[in-house]
Amino acid sequence: MSLELLTAAASTRLDPLELFLDADIVVQAVMAGLVLASIWVWTIIVAFSLRIGGLEKKSRNYEVDFWETKERDAMLTKQLRREVPSARVASAGLDEWKRSKAGASIDKAAARDRINAAMESQVAHEADELSDRLGFLATTGSVAPFVGLFGTVWGIMNSFFQIGAQESSSLAVVAPGISEALFATAIGLFAAIPAVIAYNRFSGRVNRYEAKLQRFADKVHAGLSRDLDKA
Repeated sequence: MSLELLTAAASTRLDPLELFLDADIVVQAVMAGLVLASIWVWTIIVAFSLRIGGLEKKSRNYEVDFWETKERDAMLTKQLRREVPSARVASAGLDEWKRSKAGASIDKAAARDRINAAMESQVAHEADELSDRLGFLATTGSVAPFVGLFGTVWGIMNSFFQIGAQESSSLAVVAPGISEALFATAIGLFAAIPAVIAYNRFSGRVNRYEAKLQRFADKVHAGLSRDLDKA
């Protein structure tokens, strides 16, 4: 194939870098912002996947060891409280249980309510902390297409301006500007689609993890309630 044919073939293909460099400064700013948002979205996706996978494994192993041991305090070291959500949930209940038993007399019903409230609060805190960055995914999924659309509208407006300035409605005049404008929408969708998918999947995963912590908290509460009955 001759050099002329290769050049002609190459010119018929979209070049993302060329589209970006030839775009209006406003469209370039929109594209750059969307690219940065997309990079941050994928960073959150990878980091969250690794984090929740590690927490699920640690919590699962801790809960097995917790029920196998008779020395509960031995399962509440500073390291475990720092690293394992299940340990923090159990710690919240056991700390309240100890404070309730420390008094001269024990109001068992009130003690049960306080223990339950302490663990439920900790479970909610763990879920909130885990889902802290998911809000960015939701925001990106909702806003990115409209930001890309803004870039598209601006680019098309600029193309119409070129028609008026050059007094020509030739496709060769408007096509480059419209291509650059539509590329902004494409980048917006590229950022939004994985953000929406990841947000839905991760939200469901957080809810399931919260439910597992709540079931563990309920079992701990039942055990502490039996201990109160013996007091």
